[in-house]
Amino acid sequence: MLEAAGNDSVSAALLVGGVDGVNCTGLYDHRNVARVLMPIHYSLVFALGLLGNSLALHVIWTSRVKMNATTTYSANLAASDVLFALSLPLRALYYGMGFHWPLGEVACKVTGLLFYINTYAGVNFMTCLALDRMVAVVGPRHLVRLRQVSTVRWICLGVWLLVAGQTLPLLSMQMTRLEPDGSVSCMEYPSLEATAGDTLPHTLIGAVTLGYVVPTVTILVCYSVLWHKLRSVTRGNQLTERSGRSQKAMGVTAAVVLVFLVCFSPYHLNLLQYMIRKLVYRPGCDELRSFQVSLHVTVCLMNLNSCLDPFVYFFACQGYKRRVMMVLKRNAFISKSIYTSPESSNSNLNRDGRYSARARLNSAKGKEESL
Repeated sequence: MLEAAGNDSVSAALLVGGVDGVNCTGLYDHRNVARVLMPIHYSLVFALGLLGNSLALHVIWTSRVKMNATTTYSANLAASDVLFALSLPLRALYYGMGFHWPLGEVACKVTGLLFYINTYAGVNFMTCLALDRMVAVVGPRHLVRLRQVSTVRWICLGVWLLVAGQTLPLLSMQMTRLEPDGSVSCMEYPSLEATAGDTLPHTLIGAVTLGYVVPTVTILVCYSVLWHKLRSVTRGNQLTERSGRSQKAMGVTAAVVLVFLVCFSPYHLNLLQYMIRKLVYRPGCDELRSFQVSLHVTVCLMNLNSCLDPFVYFFACQGYKRRVMMVLKRNAFISKSIYTSPESSNSNLNRDGRYSARARLNSAKGKEESL
């Protein structure tokens, strides 16, 4: 998210919605369903996210001689997704045990830090990618220097420093809580309510506005400008229209926007509407329980972003698709070579030897006949 965190409460507010009425019971009544579905979800996100983003980093790194602004931003986005994926096995354990965290406060803080670093970095770098694309297509000439790799690296460093400023204050918060049933929750909302107090609704509304609404508007404006430009180019050039390249580019643009909106919007809009309701009246325990369930669902949806990001690389980075296919084909060839049986190899050698001997014999006969 693009704004700097002003204090600990702002950073904390970006984590969760406020819990009005810490003493409400039944906040985890959905644990029997969650302990089955959520570990499956997080296991799939872990496997697909780690594999896809590791492949993206491998492809980008092996072609680093051709690094440009887009691949640099994409590499940083992939790195944040890998960090996030590494925290998921412990989150799957937490949900599998029915919202019970047996690993202590420090481990809870580490997983929470990795979780929200991915959220902050994902929004920031996807916004950077949108701005980079707009500058490349319609930006004035004096802004081209912003796309130089040396400049982009400094921008990425600034993003990581911003992310650190937003997330490190979480280390000072108490993130585990002993629940009435004896279980220990981790990164849940009663803990936040006890920390943030009555200022939480105002703080969270401001944080969501600056951390989600502003980047979303920026991304929508950038890609709307690109869409308009691509459509105008298509209308004015019959060759481009026939080739379908502009239509493909517009499809990629729409897909990138859709991924961002689908992953990040439900979670942040859910927080926003509940905080607005808290400003108007005091929600009851039934509303709080519904809000708790909806937050778990929308967080799962937001986590899918780490699986879908590699598709952004696949379509947005020039030559990425070709390099991925080369890596996969090379690995498939190596695997096939390893599993080729010795008998088969000897058979091939013997067959090749017979063919070679026969060819030499025919050649000798030909020479004799010519003499």
